[in-house]
Amino acid sequence: MSDENKKLEEELESFRNSIGTADRSGNRKWVFAKKPSGKYYNYRTIVSWVLLSMLLILPFIKINGNPLFKFDVIQREFYIFSYPFFTSDFKIFAIGMITSIVFIILFTVVYGRIFCGWICPQTIFLEMVFRKIEFLIDGDRNKQIKLAKQKWDEEKIRKRLLKWTIYAVISFIIANILFAWVIGIDALRSLIVEGPIAHMSTFVGLIIFTGLFYFVFTWFREQACVLVCPYGRLQGVLIDKKTIIVAYDYKRGEREKGRARFKRGQNRAEEGVGDCIDCNNCVIVCPTGIDIRNGTQLECVNCTACIDACDEVMTKIKLPTGLIRYASEEEIVENKKFKFSPRMIAYTAILVILLGVLTSLLFMRSEVNSKFLREPGTDYQVVNESIITNEFQFNLQNKTKSTEQMHFNLKSHPSGTIEVIGLPIPLLIQPGQQIEGKAVISIPLKDISSYKEGIEIEVLNENDKVIDTYKTSFAAPFK
Repeated sequence: MSDENKKLEEELESFRNSIGTADRSGNRKWVFAKKPSGKYYNYRTIVSWVLLSMLLILPFIKINGNPLFKFDVIQREFYIFSYPFFTSDFKIFAIGMITSIVFIILFTVVYGRIFCGWICPQTIFLEMVFRKIEFLIDGDRNKQIKLAKQKWDEEKIRKRLLKWTIYAVISFIIANILFAWVIGIDALRSLIVEGPIAHMSTFVGLIIFTGLFYFVFTWFREQACVLVCPYGRLQGVLIDKKTIIVAYDYKRGEREKGRARFKRGQNRAEEGVGDCIDCNNCVIVCPTGIDIRNGTQLECVNCTACIDACDEVMTKIKLPTGLIRYASEEEIVENKKFKFSPRMIAYTAILVILLGVLTSLLFMRSEVNSKFLREPGTDYQVVNESIITNEFQFNLQNKTKSTEQMHFNLKSHPSGTIEVIGLPIPLLIQPGQQIEGKAVISIPLKDISSYKEGIEIEVLNENDKVIDTYKTSFAAPFK
């Protein structure tokens, strides 16, 4: 290979040795993205406004006095679809986390980083809120570049102060919304009404998160996706040639003779010239500063801005759209149109099943957590040579937001009895309260068939409705 060809190849491959937002020396390259427009951008705008509306509205919704969603880690109080969850439900959260990880892996293997471009809060806030404000105040790409190079005159100071002030206000609003999801709207309302002095720790946390959001969306921006987010790193090992990604059709775009500038009346296919006219619109519109024509890259968040930009150019020069599109590497190489393959259908079915399992775990849990264990160090007792007794320790937790009156029934042995020691019956348990106690279970000897008899205990409410059951063993003499 000649030195000239070697140098050219190194230049073409240089993007692999650096990220799109930094130069070779590691200095930050500020991305001045052109304002996107087109079909996919309109769809993303609709999705974003729906998600932002949900983010704003859901914390205010209550069902039977319970918040629809609340994730108070400090107070260990969680609500999902208005159902309260406690630390005793950790196994559900553990299974939920495992299910979520498997879901993310399978989803990424099939659909790539669609989540990043369409649903991720970082992308939605940056592209659909902060950048739109920037376009409104600073103008489009060329005006932003000019303003950045401009001296700090009256115009620049005015625009910078206006933009940064609005960013600070929005960051404060976002922090308040986040706190509404965590501490609940009632606690947030108390902070506003009673003032920060009465809730200093909460107020300090609010200011810290406001500063964090302001830093991320004002300065750090796309670096959060490139340098911080672990999901971007995962795509390198999860995406394969069958994964749907935002891809450049290099077969059509390059052909035998590569790219070439547009010439009116030219038959590019017959001349072996690619349909890519090297207009660079797909690059300047990219919010992470990459060239999608170099292939799948770490920085690409699948935002579809390059698709809209390329389709607009193709339409103007009367060439088929889709030079950049959602496709897999396999579809590009084999010149296939996108369709749901058996692999995609199978993986999607698994994803639906995983969501179904997680949903059933959330909604099929009992309202009371009960546990009955034999008293350590004790053995069975024989009463009147016909009744066998065992001492048990019990633990009850009320997972509802209402006070419950509870009592027990020995379902497996109707002839047996359960006597609670030292506590009044029915047991009065406050919302979220956990109580412990002792009980003596008595069963006639004639109804026992094993030295380790299996028994089932029912927990009933004041209306004699069974709200939980527990299976354990009952010690008895050998027969």
